[in-house]
Amino acid sequence: MDIRDFQQLINQRYGRRDRQRGTPATFMWLIEEVGELATALAGNDAANKEEEFADVLAWLCTLANINDVDLQKAIKKYTSNQIEGFK
Repeated sequence: MDIRDFQQLINQRYGRRDRQRGTPATFMWLIEEVGELATALAGNDAANKEEEFADVLAWLCTLANINDVDLQKAIKKYTSNQIEGFK
């Protein structure tokens, strides 16, 4: 499954509810999941780390969906060999 397929799956399953929630509340959910990932990374439970990475990715897709951002297209800046600068 590629990123676009996953983003579409998330949209099909949760899109209506996600749009009702809106960007600010969805962003807060994403941040909560990032916090849970940070906690998992500090530990030794590999299964928990995997789960939290998946949750962060799903919420990122949700946020992209409700803001009409195609993540597959957006990541081209990293896959096109035309990366400018470093962060």
